[in-house]
Amino acid sequence: MILLWEIDTQVDPSLLSLMQTAADAALHAEGVTRSCAVSVRLCEDEAIHEINREFRGVDRATDVLSFPMVNYPKGITAGRADKLLRRALDDELNACMLGDLIISVPHILAQAAEYGHSPQREAAYLLVHGICHLMGYDHMVDDEKRSMRVMEEKILASIGMSREEQTGLISDEALLALAVSARERSYSPYSGYAVGAALLCADGRVFQGCNIENASFGLTNCAERTAMFKAISEGADEFVAIAIAAEKSAPWPCGACRQVLNEFAPDIRVLVTWDGNVDEAPLSELLPHGFGPKSLA
Repeated sequence: MILLWEIDTQVDPSLLSLMQTAADAALHAEGVTRSCAVSVRLCEDEAIHEINREFRGVDRATDVLSFPMVNYPKGITAGRADKLLRRALDDELNACMLGDLIISVPHILAQAAEYGHSPQREAAYLLVHGICHLMGYDHMVDDEKRSMRVMEEKILASIGMSREEQTGLISDEALLALAVSARERSYSPYSGYAVGAALLCADGRVFQGCNIENASFGLTNCAERTAMFKAISEGADEFVAIAIAAEKSAPWPCGACRQVLNEFAPDIRVLVTWDGNVDEAPLSELLPHGFGPKSLA
């Protein structure tokens, strides 16, 4: 999913990375196969208070506001509304515009403290809650509320951020889907070979990456290294699995990526998907007799 950010206040960058992953997971959980976009504004309480008063007649700050672009029939959500999504296609983005979200950063921090979980979990939840509204879910009556809560928890559980256990590890299927989503952000004008990766940390976090090419070919960076470097820069240091997605051939890691993975996770599981196929191998099989930190002892 394309997130169009408007950030009016100071935000921990790790929240943005997690929210992107949560947005991609939301489309997968709903069964939406079209590329979609959402405008996301992160702001202070004063700004969301003013918007809440102007558009809803409610004179107070709140945690999240959603403004859908698609008018779904009652009981129908985005996964069963492909024709409606097609009408919301933004030609410039080449994606279906679902709508706008406004999220209060002070509410993220305050509610995380109140409920006893991390700001990351609260940020992911508020984004997922808002996107569910943009996909046609609501909570005005009990039946609708139950359906929306089930979908929210399904999405959060798929990225290891469920209410019950924030460190639960996601399924291979969900990890592969996140790699496919990351592939959509590939910058590969020279090779035309788009690759996405999703790196699963031992603490349940997922970091996505795509290949980023350069006119000076030697400066190109692979999807696997993009994801790994993002994770290391955010303080992650233990890794369980990495999923890698391409379109027409198996995207096994290149030698440089195998060496980088071996530096931090010599026992990591490597999953690849292409053209409907899935395969798996341990890194130790892909890089036998690998040279790593222990070799220097």
